Amino acid sequence: MTYLKTFATGLVAAALTASVAMAQDTKVIGVSIPAATHGWAGGMNFHAREAVERLEGVYPQLDFVLATASDPGKQVNDIEDMVATRNIDALVVLPFESEPLTSPVHAVAEGGAWVTVVDRGLSVEGIEDLYVAGDNPGFGRVSGEYMVSKMPEGGKIVVLRGIPTTIDNERVDGFKAAIEGSGIEIIDMEHGNWNRDDSFDVMQDFLSKHDQIDAVWASDDDMAVGVLAAIDAAGREDIQFVLGGAGMKEMVKRVMDGDKMIPADVTYPPSMIATAIELTAIAMTSTAPVSGTFTIGSVLVTPENAENFYYPDSPF
Repeated sequence: MTYLKTFATGLVAAALTASVAMAQDTKVIGVSIPAATHGWAGGMNFHAREAVERLEGVYPQLDFVLATASDPGKQVNDIEDMVATRNIDALVVLPFESEPLTSPVHAVAEGGAWVTVVDRGLSVEGIEDLYVAGDNPGFGRVSGEYMVSKMPEGGKIVVLRGIPTTIDNERVDGFKAAIEGSGIEIIDMEHGNWNRDDSFDVMQDFLSKHDQIDAVWASDDDMAVGVLAAIDAAGREDIQFVLGGAGMKEMVKRVMDGDKMIPADVTYPPSMIATAIELTAIAMTSTAPVSGTFTIGSVLVTPENAENFYYPDSPF
């Protein structure tokens, strides 16, 4: 009996020791993303939550804390709270805007945490350990090349930009380079902030200022929805087509159906947030090298291949 009691006591002690060791080895990954302020962000939120739920089961030694922010100030507060109350070992952040988030994220990195930046980038290079994004210069280039092929004689176009960020700059620069020398003239350009309502207002302004607009580079499917609504409300028939981007299922369906106003789309998958979270989990749990840049290419969606990019059950 004494032997069994001693043996049992030893097992309990070993279990407690293992439990304490596991608790000490547990690492916390903070995930800070914008709230679902538009369709792409809604899809991104969906994929972020799905990834966290799935990876918590795969990696019992990891804890995740997910916060969504409706503006840059809220996102800064979320990140500071993660550091203060959860002592995060890693941060996955998709900045609401580049400039306001650069200093807070830099402080996290200076504190020794792993930093993964997704999509929009920071205004200072080299802060993050890992950068995961779509091919933003390529997104602009593919869009511009399509415009050139669709308008071989040139024409007058208006452009809607997104939220002021590094990726928006990269997209616009790529687009401009692709149409250079083609005879396509950008007669107006404003920020639509990747928002349907804002883009409706911007497009109304464009329509009131310009009697002739041949096409619109909306550069985002949510903005394209606002643009189309403004065109319909104004009854304008001079605009040949609108090119958005990101792969919203409604837009891909219109491409599939041969809609003349939405003849093509350009992919930019919101599921890249799941890729970023998973790569960060690997960085926290293995010696596999995952630092650097992970780029997801943009593909032109046309009636010929649209079925391959149509996901009717997707939130976006």
